[in-house]
Amino acid sequence: MKIKHNDKVMVISGKDKGKTGKVLRMLTKSGKIVVEKLNMRTKHVKKTKTAAGEKIHFEAPMDASNVAIVCPACNKPTRAGYKILENGKKERICKKCRESMDRELLETGTKSKSAKKIPKI
Repeated sequence: MKIKHNDKVMVISGKDKGKTGKVLRMLTKSGKIVVEKLNMRTKHVKKTKTAAGEKIHFEAPMDASNVAIVCPACNKPTRAGYKILENGKKERICKKCRESMDRELLETGTKSKSAKKIPKI
């Protein structure tokens, strides 16, 4: 799965189509994600002797194929590709603007955008 925790994503199908949110949880075995304030569900909790009954609103998991990653550089929903760096690590790149989508530091310890720029092929 090319989506990671804390990525900003846009829903591309379903009842919340067009809305954006941050990924809260990844369910990798089932291929689902939980997005902040999207795909809201209501659960009714029965009253007990110690607690009153209530309605709980929570974010339900949705399939990862129903969302697209929003690139932090160009701020558009896009697919992610990979580039192998000189040190052997993989880095996610935006398919539209060819910028890095990962916020991790480079091997030099700086966040230079010119060092991350990849020429279009």
